[in-house]
Amino acid sequence: MNADATGRAGALSRAPRVLVSRRSFLAGSLLAGAGALTACSGSGSATGSPVGASSDLVRRLEQERRSPGQTVVSAQLSPRPVDVDLGGRVVSTWGYDQQLPGPLVRAQAGDRLQITVDNQLPQETSVHWHGIAMSNDMDGVPGLTQDPIAPGTTFTYDFTAPDPGTYFYHSHSGLQLDRGLYGVVIIDDPDEPGDYDHEWLVVLDDWLDGTGRTPDDVARDLGIGADTADAGMQGMDHDMMDMHGGEGSMISPILGSAGDVTYPHFLINGRLPVDPYVWRASRGQRVRIRFVNAGADTAFRVALGGHRMTVTHTDGFPVLPEDTDSLLIGMGERFDVVVTLGDGVFPLFAQPEGKDGHAQALVRTAAGDLPTNSRPVEVDRRPLLGTDLSPSEAVRLSSQSHDRYHSVDLGGTMSPYRWTLNSQVHPDSAPLEVNSGERVRMRMRNMSDMFHPMHLHGHTFALADSGLRKDTVTIRPMRTIEIEFDTDNPGQWALHCHNAYHQEAGMMTTLSYLA
Repeated sequence: MNADATGRAGALSRAPRVLVSRRSFLAGSLLAGAGALTACSGSGSATGSPVGASSDLVRRLEQERRSPGQTVVSAQLSPRPVDVDLGGRVVSTWGYDQQLPGPLVRAQAGDRLQITVDNQLPQETSVHWHGIAMSNDMDGVPGLTQDPIAPGTTFTYDFTAPDPGTYFYHSHSGLQLDRGLYGVVIIDDPDEPGDYDHEWLVVLDDWLDGTGRTPDDVARDLGIGADTADAGMQGMDHDMMDMHGGEGSMISPILGSAGDVTYPHFLINGRLPVDPYVWRASRGQRVRIRFVNAGADTAFRVALGGHRMTVTHTDGFPVLPEDTDSLLIGMGERFDVVVTLGDGVFPLFAQPEGKDGHAQALVRTAAGDLPTNSRPVEVDRRPLLGTDLSPSEAVRLSSQSHDRYHSVDLGGTMSPYRWTLNSQVHPDSAPLEVNSGERVRMRMRNMSDMFHPMHLHGHTFALADSGLRKDTVTIRPMRTIEIEFDTDNPGQWALHCHNAYHQEAGMMTTLSYLA
């Protein structure tokens, strides 16, 4: 089996380099509000004091995950200012390397990862290991699970990766994700047969840094950081008439308002369509493709021209195989598909949902060129959404009644730019309190006209209607999704929208364990 990596890294390796990055919580510790009332709970209130990231309970659980002879995968990430070639256009940005995405991190389920971050940026940073249910003190959220990594200092993330799957890492500090601080993490299942000939990573991104504007410029234009003390309850409704603050009309028939930011470029594996990333294989070979949406404000509809894809996993967990022409991927979501290749040259096409432009790579199994119009017909057929899938029976949660119920309403306005959970913005949002050993049911109700990919740190959850296992779920406008999960990983865990600008404008809270 051949395995081809993202970027220009070449073959996937067993013990590759590691990466850092993404945006952080707004200033202020979520722990400060941990004594506030929960939004809604059943069977009485959770009792006790907040379980901090440095508590004995957190450390003891990590020790239980470790075993004699455990493999240790070590790496170093060095976030720093870099000049990156996007394919004919060089931009100045921040990255973990001179390429996008950053270095691949690969290990097996049960391995111990030790990743040292050497911060060479002019500001504080952090790294979040998106989707991995690791020890709370290694989750990489400044002000909640760790102190930020100051410029010129290092921090070593040291944790056991318990579950196989496709994950990614990114800065959780400010809007650093919307620069170049992200990369892929693959945790292999040693028992998986690997019945494919190639493995390809496809990382999707929306890009503006180094093109005349920075993410911080966009945030300032949107009003992030402005005083919203007089906003009151205006944040309950997201008015379609003032949605984009001058950024242009971005509407999707599936997702409603498709984003708040106009991007000049969209990338696959750090490359523009004019100089695309190319994979080579032979007709009839089977390929496993791992899709990761590392974008900050953009959902992508993806298709491989002339082919149908069979979806096998989402967010690391196996699903009942589902064939589709195209796939709609929200920010932070990951999907694995298998494709049997035809003969020719085919576009791997990513349409930013509701936005102008596209990203494109090439799959080549024969000589020749793409037709002049390389947009595949498959991308315009109805896409499969993550919520359309059903889980493999082996990964269903056990059937039982819930011990605790929480309700979270998603809302916001464009003017002022204010995104809320239960009408509150972080750090004033009330935490969702739980005790260990509970089955929790949570209703997330989208009361806005924009989609929100909601991500829960430190856990996977099941969609209550189907049992599908995920850690990031895209909730469409005026829709409600209920999830269930077990409280088996104590600590203070972020729950937030994975639109980077919504998160920075306050759309986050904490799942707070008490003991």
